[in-house]
Amino acid sequence: MSIEPLTSLDRSTLRERALESLRAAIVSGQYRPGDHLSEVELAGSLGVSRGTVREALRHLQQEGLVTAGTRGMLRVSSLTSAEVRELFQVRAALEGMAVREIIASPRREAAVAALRQALEQLTDDAKDFPARIEADLAFHLELCRQAGNSMLVESWQHLEGRMRVAILNGAAWQAPMMARDRHAPIVEAIERADVAAALHIVDEHMASAAEHFAESPESA
Repeated sequence: MSIEPLTSLDRSTLRERALESLRAAIVSGQYRPGDHLSEVELAGSLGVSRGTVREALRHLQQEGLVTAGTRGMLRVSSLTSAEVRELFQVRAALEGMAVREIIASPRREAAVAALRQALEQLTDDAKDFPARIEADLAFHLELCRQAGNSMLVESWQHLEGRMRVAILNGAAWQAPMMARDRHAPIVEAIERADVAAALHIVDEHMASAAEHFAESPESA
């Protein structure tokens, strides 16, 4: 397994480009949860030094996409079924707070407009998994941003790497969970200023996602 080499890059951008390439290889499913990530092989594939790869992998560890196993061997992260369910419980709490804050805000109409724009980015192309992942996460991040609470956004972003891992655990099944029509009711409830409905929809959305991804063979 190999990824595209990095060529003609100046030294100031090499580290970031290596990080982007490795992150994209994991998020696209080129490397699966549990796969070993060899510094030597990755350095050869990318055409960069082992030190550059090591720094990129260290950053991916901080994001939660890479985990150190026995003897420091690095692997693509995986989550147990219990961890997946716990993750989505926390997401439900964070995003439930977000919808309450948005509905109570005088900027609710502007927030709804921003969320509708994010909603439009949710593609129905089931074959383009990376695009679906990015659009789905972007919608939920925008939901948190529109709440106007920087600590809420920071808390959500701290979990983003593990969100990606949960999605990748069930990559072959993920299309139904990222459909536009599964997200639109959240925006509609916010637009109506219906707090109870919005919270119920978010809770149901996260509970369904938790069960969906927790049942993945990778999470068993």
